[in-house]
Amino acid sequence: MNSFDHAVKASTGGPLHAGEITTVQLNLGLKCNMSCRHCHLEAGPGREEIMADEVVDGVISLASKRKGLLFDITGGAPELHPRLMELITALKSLGHRVQVRTNLTILTSPDYIHLIKFYSENDVNLVASLPCYLEANITAQRGEGAYDASISALQSLNDSGYGERLPLNLVYNPGGPFLPPSQSALEEAYKSELFERFGITFTSLLTITNMPIGRFMEELESTGEAASYKKLLVDSFNPRNIDALMCRHQICINWDGALRDCDFNHALSIPTSGDAPKHISEVDWKKIEGRKISTGEHCFGCTAGSGSSCAGALDTGDESLKALAI
Repeated sequence: MNSFDHAVKASTGGPLHAGEITTVQLNLGLKCNMSCRHCHLEAGPGREEIMADEVVDGVISLASKRKGLLFDITGGAPELHPRLMELITALKSLGHRVQVRTNLTILTSPDYIHLIKFYSENDVNLVASLPCYLEANITAQRGEGAYDASISALQSLNDSGYGERLPLNLVYNPGGPFLPPSQSALEEAYKSELFERFGITFTSLLTITNMPIGRFMEELESTGEAASYKKLLVDSFNPRNIDALMCRHQICINWDGALRDCDFNHALSIPTSGDAPKHISEVDWKKIEGRKISTGEHCFGCTAGSGSSCAGALDTGDESLKALAI
């Protein structure tokens, strides 16, 4: 047992297990048009990993055997996968909900701008990365030109019904070794700033804690802040977040077909535990639901303070936790 397992056992009396699966997260590959500083997968233009045709076909076959799931499509930039539209159309035709995690800037490229209309016509929910509403911070995390491209993409999405008829959720990531501030308070600031300056509207803001892995970990090590950041995560452990941890209600399918408990475990190559299926070709829903979750020290990032998941903060009702975000 690692220290996270011990913390969970001390709070719940036993190890962390999955419950009913409601979400299947698909990582279509590590190729991306950006190389963001906080990317836990170290995605970028030089990465060539991409979901093969047999895995895409396996996903569609899997989707045909279960109803009412949310398929959460991510990358890299998922828009770079040549079968993205085909995959979305198939999943929707099988009665599933679909959301795509976009970095926004890709949607301003002439080769991919058509996807805005496609997303809208197919009622695809969007989760868009916008680590801050200030240009200087966006530039520092994502590079020159990323801010203007993101704003332009958001305006185009608004013109296509996103933020009103269709869900448009934005994602905030801290710009340094600290926890996110109050999700609700930051959402108000985002909405005020983006509407007053650009007329942009969106549905909600999701705050996600940076994990001490990937490029963010490399930066922590280069500045000598790795140990203090890990300590912050451990010291901020909040047991109220355990029931809502995303790994308990989802399974992740990697670009190579490997099954993981979460995208962070994918980044660290941590397989599912015990006799739980390890590959999409072995999927057995009975063994996926109820499986013991594979954990590590990085898992403290999901339980720290107000908690963190792909759907944002977990424990949003405790005002005292805001102090941890300083």
